[in-house]
Amino acid sequence: MKLIPRSLFSRLVLVMLTGLVAAQLLGFALHMHERGELLAQATGMQSAQRIADIVRLLDPMSPGERRKIIQVLSAPPLAVSLDRAPLNDNIGNTAMGMRASVFGTMLRRYLADERPVVVAVSDSAVPAPGMGWGKKSHDRYDGSSEWMPPMMRHAEGPGFSFVAQVRLQEGTLATFDSRAPRTTTSWPYRLLLSIVVLLVAVILVSLIAVRWVTHPLNALADAADELGRNLNRPPMPETGPLEVVRAARAFNQMQSRLSGYLRERTRVLAAMSHDLKTPVTRLRLRAELLDDAQLRAKFTGDLQEMEAMVSAALDFLRGMENSEPVQPVDIMALLESLQADIQETGGTVVIEGQPSAPYPGRAQALKRCIGNLVENAVKYGQRARVLVDDNDARLELRIQDEGPGIPVEELDKVFEPFYRVEASRNRDTGGTGLGLPIARGVAELHGGRLVLANRPGGGLEATLTLPR
Repeated sequence: MKLIPRSLFSRLVLVMLTGLVAAQLLGFALHMHERGELLAQATGMQSAQRIADIVRLLDPMSPGERRKIIQVLSAPPLAVSLDRAPLNDNIGNTAMGMRASVFGTMLRRYLADERPVVVAVSDSAVPAPGMGWGKKSHDRYDGSSEWMPPMMRHAEGPGFSFVAQVRLQEGTLATFDSRAPRTTTSWPYRLLLSIVVLLVAVILVSLIAVRWVTHPLNALADAADELGRNLNRPPMPETGPLEVVRAARAFNQMQSRLSGYLRERTRVLAAMSHDLKTPVTRLRLRAELLDDAQLRAKFTGDLQEMEAMVSAALDFLRGMENSEPVQPVDIMALLESLQADIQETGGTVVIEGQPSAPYPGRAQALKRCIGNLVENAVKYGQRARVLVDDNDARLELRIQDEGPGIPVEELDKVFEPFYRVEASRNRDTGGTGLGLPIARGVAELHGGRLVLANRPGGGLEATLTLPR
């Protein structure tokens, strides 16, 4: 899925944050539910206590005094009336019926007598008709314009209105229409603030923990990437948790074994190539003793080709050894030196642009790399044109020739050792098939790349890119 991040760090952070947010939301919902139940119970107890106090106040009064005192006491959130019709005592087993039963029990306990009490509960905040408050929306509260979020209705006090009827001692039926007070509709800002602080703290700690866990993996990936360019890189530090130490130790052992294997293979091949020079030299001397000039020329040509192949193999193997130290290299001086050498043999090399600063690299390896590319351009394209483009990020050399180019399907094959394009790089031209592999190996040794492309106007362009 595109929404899932690709890095391990991002995935771990996403999983942890999702779990934390879900846990906090669930905890907040449970808290608000419990808070609503407690507020409903507390509000019901307060309302029952107030009604009981009013009943005890009205009992000894005359009807006229009751009318006057009711006008004073009848105000939101409690309306009092003495002329309401009797309510139906039909509680039932519904949630509203259970609430009415609980409220009636509390009211009887505060009245402390056996007088009849009837309670009706509604899940709306609309007062009963005739109480003088006017009809209100279920999302509004006791005549105010303050909006109560729907997700909070279950947690804001009782969330319902009730009507209680109590018969006074002399027989008058007193009706009390009540609802939750305004103070129970406020958000728990302190709880929200504490949840946010806790969530931020846990997120910060989680980010640090995930970074701590994934850092060794990034270090291992960087070491593996560098190993492909520099087999003799310094070993990884074997520090940290046990699993990290084991992974670093295994990586260092693998690097040591690979380095030893390549050194041994290179040593054997270099020795074989070097030893081939002795019989080649003897054959050259014996060929000079031949009386047949035509046969002597053929032997001499074959021996020169064998000697060129041996020298190229030695250069190729020396490039694989990668033992030359890194130092600042004057690329412009190197190019001018190659230009002078080639011009002495009748070739043409044109240099355009110049590097802005010395390049930190291996001088002899770079000379072999650039020299092979320039010599190929002169050999197969009559003349070489070197374009230098340098900035703070990379050094780029583009070597162009005016030759026939290379078929598109063989642009990558020419980088294979001893591979030659027969149409242009055959035995008559002296190609060994190792010049381009050596050049690409040197480029990769410096963390760069070498690519070939046919020019639109004809000829071949080799682009050598070396990172700064």
